[in-house]
Amino acid sequence: MRTRVSSLTSLFALLIGMLMVLTATAPGAAAAPRAAPRAVDCSRVKCIALTYDDGPASSSTARLLDTLKANGVKATFFMVGSQVARNPKTARRVAAEGHEIGNHTYSHKDLRRLTASKIRSEVARGATAIRNATGVEPTLVRPPYGSFNATVRANVNAPMILWSVDTRDWADRNASVVASRVIARARPGAIVLMHDIHPTTAAAAPRIIAALARQGYVFVTVSELLAGRALANGKAYSQR
Repeated sequence: MRTRVSSLTSLFALLIGMLMVLTATAPGAAAAPRAAPRAVDCSRVKCIALTYDDGPASSSTARLLDTLKANGVKATFFMVGSQVARNPKTARRVAAEGHEIGNHTYSHKDLRRLTASKIRSEVARGATAIRNATGVEPTLVRPPYGSFNATVRANVNAPMILWSVDTRDWADRNASVVASRVIARARPGAIVLMHDIHPTTAAAAPRIIAALARQGYVFVTVSELLAGRALANGKAYSQR
């Protein structure tokens, strides 16, 4: 009788263990909660925001994410909606690893050349693509080419984020040149413009991060950099 009870107890324990494994790995199980935003006081520390436009791209963005993760760096990615639709897995990884995602419109058109309704459509479609792929609702917009006018201001329905350091990485596809420009032009409160669609930009990241870290910089997202400021829809911000 004692042997039978012991066998039943063991069987029950085995079944409970299997149920726990299945519950933990079942499709659709609740994801772990995301980490809360970091408390970084950029009025007291030397902050800089690395930003990347025009992605995500499957290979170069993935390489960049590997570097950021290895160094504990958070960045801001201004994503193009059509690129998100092509690479949703990479977009989800950007969100999952704690980076900020901003809206770079759906098809990267010069907004100054569009009507008010088309401006709203470009911004809305970009936001929808990002939301559908990542679950993130972007709150910041970077107008393509940094191009805007009064009509754009009135119709983007979000703060516009520009930059104070232009690496021109799209023109000079050279990792050493790109890294040198960032390092030379970095200032506390700067927003650095780069493009994660270029492999040379991804290749520049390790040197940029190492050099600026040695200078005491803290790498933050745009929202962290501008924390404490009341950002207004349609207004442009290029640094802290």
